[in-house]
Amino acid sequence: MSYHKINRILVIGLGLIGGSLAKALKRKQFATLIAGFDVSPDEVRQGLELDVIDEGFTELAACVPIADLIVLAVPVKATHQVLEQIKPLLSSHTIITDVGSTKANVVAAARDVFGTIPSGFIPGHPIAGSEKSGVIASDDQLFVKHKIILTPLPESDPSAVQQVARMWQATGAEVLQMAVERHDEVLAATSHLPHILAFSLVDTLAREQDSTEIFRYAAGGFRDFTRIAASDPTMWHDICIANKQQLLNQIDNFTAGLAELRTAIEHTDSQAMTGVFTRAKAAREHFNRMLTRSAYSLNRHQDHVTFRVRKAMAIQGNTRVPGDKSISHRAVIMGALAEGVTLIRGFLESEDSLATLQAFRDMGVVIEGPHQGQVKIYGVGLHGLCPPPGDLYLGSSDISMRLLSAILAAQEFDSRLLGDDLLMTKPMVRITQALRTMGAQVDTADGGVPPVNIYAVESLQGIDCTMQVPSAQVKSGLLLAGLYAQGKTTITEPVMTRDHTERMLQHFGVDVQRNGLTVSITPGQTLKAADFNVPGDMSCAAFFIVAAAISPNSDVVIEQVGINPGRSGLIDILRLMGADIDCTNAADLNGEPVVDIHVKYAPLQGIAIPAECLSASSDELPLVFVTAACAQGESLLKGAAELRGKEQNRVQAMTDGLRKMGIVIDNENGQISITGGEFIGAKVDSFGDPRIAMALSIAGSQAHGDVLITGCDHVASSFPDFVEIAQKIGLRLQKEET
Repeated sequence: MSYHKINRILVIGLGLIGGSLAKALKRKQFATLIAGFDVSPDEVRQGLELDVIDEGFTELAACVPIADLIVLAVPVKATHQVLEQIKPLLSSHTIITDVGSTKANVVAAARDVFGTIPSGFIPGHPIAGSEKSGVIASDDQLFVKHKIILTPLPESDPSAVQQVARMWQATGAEVLQMAVERHDEVLAATSHLPHILAFSLVDTLAREQDSTEIFRYAAGGFRDFTRIAASDPTMWHDICIANKQQLLNQIDNFTAGLAELRTAIEHTDSQAMTGVFTRAKAAREHFNRMLTRSAYSLNRHQDHVTFRVRKAMAIQGNTRVPGDKSISHRAVIMGALAEGVTLIRGFLESEDSLATLQAFRDMGVVIEGPHQGQVKIYGVGLHGLCPPPGDLYLGSSDISMRLLSAILAAQEFDSRLLGDDLLMTKPMVRITQALRTMGAQVDTADGGVPPVNIYAVESLQGIDCTMQVPSAQVKSGLLLAGLYAQGKTTITEPVMTRDHTERMLQHFGVDVQRNGLTVSITPGQTLKAADFNVPGDMSCAAFFIVAAAISPNSDVVIEQVGINPGRSGLIDILRLMGADIDCTNAADLNGEPVVDIHVKYAPLQGIAIPAECLSASSDELPLVFVTAACAQGESLLKGAAELRGKEQNRVQAMTDGLRKMGIVIDNENGQISITGGEFIGAKVDSFGDPRIAMALSIAGSQAHGDVLITGCDHVASSFPDFVEIAQKIGLRLQKEET
C-alpha cells in the first residue's frame, strides 16, 4: 500500500510526550489538523486553551476514522487496550505509531489485536522527557536535537516508515532505525538501568537513620544523578515489567562490575581502580563522539573558522612545536602491547592520535591522560588485548585504521573498524591485501573502503614481501603483524621511508634487523615497557621553516625537532633552492634523531625538484608549492603524476589557491611548473584540509593585501597550537569564527 500525504494527525494521550509532539507539529504546520484525544476532559480542555491542539476529543469514535496518522502516546501497559478500541474504527490507509520506551511488548500487543500486523504500524520511541507531566507541561522544543528511534517490522510499508520519520523530523529530532530486540536491549542499559539505580540509591539512603543530614549536605553531583528518581513511579513500574529480562541482564552486568570495583577498593588495588575511573571518563566523552561520528579532540571547532592573514615583516625567535603525530600513534601502540608501565611525554593531543588511544582503551588497556602531553599506559602484553564492546571508531585517522588492522588480524577475537564520513571513503586495499598474504581474514566494503572487518584466525604466517609502492604505514603494519606470525617477516621497500616503527620497537626491546632497504622481524619476542619522549613534529615545524625561509630579515630556531631520515625531504628541497638552514644540537631521543633547526632568510632560486625529494616530502607538498611560488624563476615538480589520491587533491587545492593569489602554475602531462611572483590579497578555500589551510596561511604572509582562507575548522584538531605559535614568531594571522 502507498500512504498518501498526512493531513490529519491524532495524538491519543495528551501527557508530556503527546502534548509536546502535538504542539511542535502544530507550530510547524506539519498537517492540516492536529487533533488530541484523552480520557480526561480537563486535559483536552487545557490542550485547546494552550493552543497545543486544533481539536480535542474524549470519544475515540469521533476522531479515529478521520485520522491519517495516529500516535499512541499512552503508557506501555495501555497499548493493548487502546489498539483493541481503535481497531474497528481505523481506515485502511491509517498509519499508527507509538512513543513507548519498550517495543517488544508493543509489537506483541499489535500482533495479538490484529493477528497480522498492519503494514502501516510503525513502532517508535522518542528519547526525550522531563520530570513534569500533563498537557500543561507541553514543550514544542522537547524533541529538538534529540533522537527518535523507529523500529520498523518486516511487515512495515516503507512509505509509512517515511511518513512517520518525516513527522518526527519536523519537530527537530534526529530519526534513527533499529531492530525491536536491539532497541529494548540498548534502552535497558542506557535509560532503564540508570533510572532504576537512581530510585534504588535514593530509597536506600532515605532509609538510613541520618538520612536528613545526608540529603541536606548532598552536593550537586548527587542531585544531578538522582534527578531522574523524581520520574513517575507508576510508569517505571510498568517499564520494569514490560522490559523485565533485558533490564535484569543489565542489572546483573552492573552488579558484577560494581563487585569488581568493590574488590579493588577493599584491596587498595590502585591499577584496577584507575582503570575503572579512566575508562569510564574516556568512555563518557567517547560515547557522543562515536554516535555522532564527531571529534575526539577538544580543540576541534564547532563553528566555521576562517583565517585572515596580513603581510609579515620578519619571522624571529625561538619556539617548539607539538610532539610528532606519527610517533605519538606508535608510542601508544608499543606501550599498550608492552609488559609493564610506560610513561609517554610530549604526546600530541590531535584528533588522530587520540583515536588510537581510545581504541586501546576500548580493548581493555588502562591509560591515564593525556594531561599536558603526558600519557601513562599500563601495558597488557602482545596477547592481553580484550575484545572491544563494539565497533572501534577511529574518527578521521587512517593511520589508526591501518596499524590497528595489522594488530587485530592476529587477535583471538573478531573486530570491526570504522570512522567518520571522510575516513569511510579512504581505501585500505594495500594494508588488507598485505595482511591476507599473511593468512589474515580481512574484508572491506566495495572499493576496499571501510568498514574493515577482521576475523580471528589460528595464526598468521611470516612473509617475504617486496613492496611496489613505498608506504611507512603498510610497512609498519606488517612489522607489527610479524610479531605474532609463525616465521620471520621480511619487507623490502622500493625507497627508504620513515622508520619510526623500527626504531621504537628497538627502544621497547625488540630485535629488528635492517639491511639497506630490507627490514625483518622474528616472532616470539616481547615488548618491555619503557618511558618515551616524543620529539617535535617535523610536519608542524615545516610551516615555520618555510615562513622564515621566504620572509626577509627572518631568523628563527625551532627546537628539538625529530629529523628521521624519512622526514627530511622538505629541508633537502629548500637547501637545493638556496635556503639558509642549519641543524644544531643533534641528539638521540629514544632512538629518534632530533635537532634544533635554525633558519635565516636567503633568496630562493627556482629548481627542478627531484622526484625522490618530492616523494620524501609528500606530507609537506602544499609547502613545496608555497616555496616554489616565492623563489625567483621557475620550479618544476617532477614525478607529480605518481602522486596518490590525497596528494593529487592537495595539488589541485594549492593550484587553485595560489592562482587566486596571483601565482602562475601550469600542470601538463604530470609535470607541474610554478613561476615565482608577487602575491596579492584574495579569498581562498582550504577545502577543509588543515595542511592546505596552514600552507596558504604561510603564503598569505607574503601577500600585498589581506588573504582570507575559508574551511580552517580542522586546523586546531591537527595542530592545536598553530595560530598561537605563528603569532608568537611574527606571522600576522587572525582566527575568525562564525
